[in-house]
Amino acid sequence: MVHHHAASTNLDSVAAAISHRTRRAIIDRLSRGPARISDVAQPFSMSLTGFCKHVRVLERAGLVRRTRRGRNNTLELAPQPLRDVAHWLLKYEQFWNSRLDRLQQFFAQQNQKAQQNQKER
Repeated sequence: MVHHHAASTNLDSVAAAISHRTRRAIIDRLSRGPARISDVAQPFSMSLTGFCKHVRVLERAGLVRRTRRGRNNTLELAPQPLRDVAHWLLKYEQFWNSRLDRLQQFFAQQNQKAQQNQKER
């Protein structure tokens, strides 16, 4: 039960982290490779302090690793938490596919009935 709680808590923190477009943009940038924090922050119209708050949320969720060398801070994407979310979502793919298949059948039957009604008139 503890393992389930830990996994659920991590999913919660990752979901919260990726819920903001700035953090998703940071992830997108880091998916192309590690970069200095100042370079990643440059295109955003916010203070470096505000930007670093977003980075800390990503770090707490385990999505980003920061390496400090002297005055340089380098950010690197840690993709495993995203894989965990993707695996969790994929568990529900069969459920949704089944629902969509039934919906498609329903509409096909309705269309057939309508065509039969047209012929009878």
